[in-house]
Amino acid sequence: MYQFPQRSGAAAASTGTLLGHVLSITGTGFIITAAAAYLTATLGIGTGPSLIAMLVGFGFLIAIQATRNNEALSLLMFYLFTLCEGIGIGPVIGYYLALDSGPRVVVDAAATTGVGMLTLAAIVYLTSFDYRRLSGIAFGALLVLVLAGLISIFVHFIQPETYAWLTLVIFSILVLIDFTRIKAGGDGLTAVQIATSIYLDAINIFLALLQILGGRRRN
Repeated sequence: MYQFPQRSGAAAASTGTLLGHVLSITGTGFIITAAAAYLTATLGIGTGPSLIAMLVGFGFLIAIQATRNNEALSLLMFYLFTLCEGIGIGPVIGYYLALDSGPRVVVDAAATTGVGMLTLAAIVYLTSFDYRRLSGIAFGALLVLVLAGLISIFVHFIQPETYAWLTLVIFSILVLIDFTRIKAGGDGLTAVQIATSIYLDAINIFLALLQILGGRRRN
């Protein structure tokens, strides 16, 4: 799981214009990821190429930050990242599609992610609380979660479903923080940077929901 760096020197922007721009960028990224994941799953591309795609995608993720002053180039890096991300999660999608109720699980996870993101965005715009105050707690919790996940690979001290629920909670908080940044006019971030952060939030929420819903269907 990734989370995007949260600082740069971009100037504040109009909230409405910024929101529309961010959602447009993010939506296009989701379409690219969905298409790449579907093709990867249906073509039966294995975990080896997908892992390589994820590593290459991490390079593009860094490049988004490095090219933040050139929006066109930064946007290209973002779309290449979403392509790699789609190839990376393709085998996971393929695994769930192969289950008896797999297609329904994937659709339900995607729909729940979309509705959840809209609900969290509405909460930000309908309340006056500054969710950026939770940034330190959220990123600290994310770091602990990642370390716990790495340790669990070797000692298996945390159940996958428990890990998925923790992921869901932490990234839901991060969604609130990211939409609060948009509400504040960007908070020093470019539209591409914010779109990348929201995209990453949504992808991690989607994967967590796949684990949760898929586990229930198997049981």
